[in-house]
Amino acid sequence: TNLYGPNDNFNLETSHVLPAMIRKVHLGKCLSEGDWEAVRKDLNARSVENISGGTSESEILDILAKYGIYPGKVELWGTGKPLREFLWSEEMADASVYVMEKIDFADLRTGKELSICEVASLIREKVGFTGEIVFDSSKPDGTMRKLTDVTKLHALGWHHTIEIDEGVERLYSWYLEN
Repeated sequence: TNLYGPNDNFNLETSHVLPAMIRKVHLGKCLSEGDWEAVRKDLNARSVENISGGTSESEILDILAKYGIYPGKVELWGTGKPLREFLWSEEMADASVYVMEKIDFADLRTGKELSICEVASLIREKVGFTGEIVFDSSKPDGTMRKLTDVTKLHALGWHHTIEIDEGVERLYSWYLEN
């Protein structure tokens, strides 16, 4: 499963799908609103290819465009069709402790999958971005389906409590604060 949560990697060059989408949509929103203070704050916290908030607006626009971030539009790789499952990182830690303390490993084998497009729409909603999200199908989709079967884990008594919409909201809040 794809883990996400506090202290995640939001680096546009190396992050995983969910934190990358959160950052891209956030920056797209800031550009759409002409909120250069927020763009500069973001780049000062997490520079992109050595471009920080102190760089000129044109250089900032150029580097963000390289990553598909424009005023009013965010481009994501692929078609948006691949399916992924997401689990709040702190719940993975909780599940791990639960399993180590209470479960025989022979019994093991989280469990809601969403398309990349559905996750992008959820992030768009939570961030409040009114611009367009487009998918560049000339770029790779990656593995079409990644799903962990949680049936056995649930039967053994452990259940996650943070659904993806709450998790995205929490992660975006964390991102803004950090």
